[in-house]
Amino acid sequence: MASTTYSFNISGVDGSLVEVETDIIHGLPSVSIVGLGDTAVKESKERLTSAIAAAGYTFPMLKLVINLAPSDLKKSGTQFDLAMAIGILARSDQIHVTSEQLKLFGFIGELSLNAEVRSCAGVLPMVIKAKQAKIRHLIVPYENVPEALLVDGIKIHSATTLQDAVDLLEGNRSLLPEKKAPKNERNLNNFQLDFSEVKGHEELLKYITVAAAGNHNLLMSGAPGCGKSMIAKRIPTILPKMTEEEALEVTKIYSVANLLKTRGSLITHRPFRAPHHNISGPALIGGGQNSTPGEVSLAHFGVLFLDEIAEFTKHTLDALRQPIEDREVTIARVNYTHTYPAKFMLVAAMNPCPCGYYGNEKCRCTDYEVQRYRQKLSGPIMDRIDIQKHVTSINLFEKNNTKITSQQLREQVEGARKIQHERYKNIPNVQSNAEMQPVHIQQFCPLNAESEQLLQSAYERFQYSARAIHKFLRVARTFADLEGSEQIRKIDVINSLMSRDLDKEQRDFLVV
Repeated sequence: MASTTYSFNISGVDGSLVEVETDIIHGLPSVSIVGLGDTAVKESKERLTSAIAAAGYTFPMLKLVINLAPSDLKKSGTQFDLAMAIGILARSDQIHVTSEQLKLFGFIGELSLNAEVRSCAGVLPMVIKAKQAKIRHLIVPYENVPEALLVDGIKIHSATTLQDAVDLLEGNRSLLPEKKAPKNERNLNNFQLDFSEVKGHEELLKYITVAAAGNHNLLMSGAPGCGKSMIAKRIPTILPKMTEEEALEVTKIYSVANLLKTRGSLITHRPFRAPHHNISGPALIGGGQNSTPGEVSLAHFGVLFLDEIAEFTKHTLDALRQPIEDREVTIARVNYTHTYPAKFMLVAAMNPCPCGYYGNEKCRCTDYEVQRYRQKLSGPIMDRIDIQKHVTSINLFEKNNTKITSQQLREQVEGARKIQHERYKNIPNVQSNAEMQPVHIQQFCPLNAESEQLLQSAYERFQYSARAIHKFLRVARTFADLEGSEQIRKIDVINSLMSRDLDKEQRDFLVV
């Protein structure tokens, strides 16, 4: 009778249970691993042969069949090695363990040729799935123990060698689980960057605060050295603290991407990703040979900063359309379809013209050159950016005693987010004003007659799209939330209409 052990596979950012069935039948000595495994899974037969011998056991000299069920689910990775080795030893009666005992255990780990258990990527979602599958004990590589201990309600055991796992099953080791190390509490407000270092730009900071409060996408246009990148890097310092659920979801993504450098601690600060403009589409959106999360998913619940956005290829930027709207990315291939979360705040910076000094005496660019340069950002992408503001240059030698700290701005942002949380608490998949759908806009963004007439006049003059009008209403709703107003006032609509500088400027270009 075939032996059955349990391991786990990664599908997107979630784990799935895999039953590793092992049987030995009469025939020429061979190893067959079935169940849609990738190359790493197929090559495990060589690792198993050497590891079992190195641990002092005998590899069966008969026909060995290993099935990874469900057989129609594509398997990838090396985390099945330990489960397959235990299955072989149990089926060949080299270890004393019953099938009922094996049902209580799950196994994660890659085997070396010397029978050592090596760490794997994506352990956190696997442990979450093990808990959901009601597996009592989980044996993981020693290096992955702190990461596995992030999940409560399941007993975690470490293994540095194959023999360690066998001793645990046979009762030669205590079943006492690993314990969490004492938490190292850090002051999350102690950022190295702070908005107090930003001089001037008081009007711009008002819109930065609105963008952070409503999770609105933001584009800054200005001359080189005016402070666009400096401001963008400080935006995470004013975003609200992540909840425990958000921290766990972000940590899962980084675990799957094998970027969880600080094992044993949740990612409690909001991500800030700033890819270079030569990034490829799959690296930005996700996918590739092993279907890993892209930058938009790594920026989940955080900031995706695209510096010099006009230098990105048009194909790459247009790939952002669906993630910005749907807040998730679906990667569909012949053998699999994975969905990754992508609730990020897009912050972009660009020069206003090819030379960068449009509106200044230094600039010699014609309207045609300026418009051609700005057309690198397609209309649909510009439509999806809620706030578009010019950043003016400042005089560093001009004395300005007004300092606005990140803590002050963060308090305003958290106050507005608290209002939004209460407003959308019964609406799934909506946590901020930027995520409102048209039906929610009708419900939560009513305008009085004067404000509606003002918005209609702007629509007739600048020929805004319906999406842009909805953007104005979302931004106006955030302005009202920052002031604690239940109704959207006329001043909120005015401030919202002043949030798209580039659209207004585009109308005045004379192209010959």
